[in-house]
Amino acid sequence: QVQLVESGGDLVQPGGSLRLSCVTSGNTYVIYTMAWHRQAPGKQRELVASITRDGTTTYADSVKGRFTISRNNAKNTVYLQMNGLKPEDTALYYCYAALQTSWLAAKEDYWGQGTQVTVSS
Repeated sequence: QVQLVESGGDLVQPGGSLRLSCVTSGNTYVIYTMAWHRQAPGKQRELVASITRDGTTTYADSVKGRFTISRNNAKNTVYLQMNGLKPEDTALYYCYAALQTSWLAAKEDYWGQGTQVTVSS
């Protein structure tokens, strides 16, 4: 079985910083793209940032220049450094990974349970 476990969510004041982490464990033969998505109450889940296995990154326009995604392939971990947080960043942040569980398996999508980020004074 594959598990994605996020950590690092918290209540922070506007302008503050947080670092989210997501560890992937279980049968992880190859992990391809890893990403962070978020979902605010009453809104659809949206992509925040993604990173390929070779380190190519993409960001939502709303977080460019403030958030940085990175990964450690040896630790099967993806990070999201969030600076200059705004109230509109408040959401449940989900970790995502596209991976194969073995060399015979097809690439599949996996999600974590989410970690809450609340930006408020």
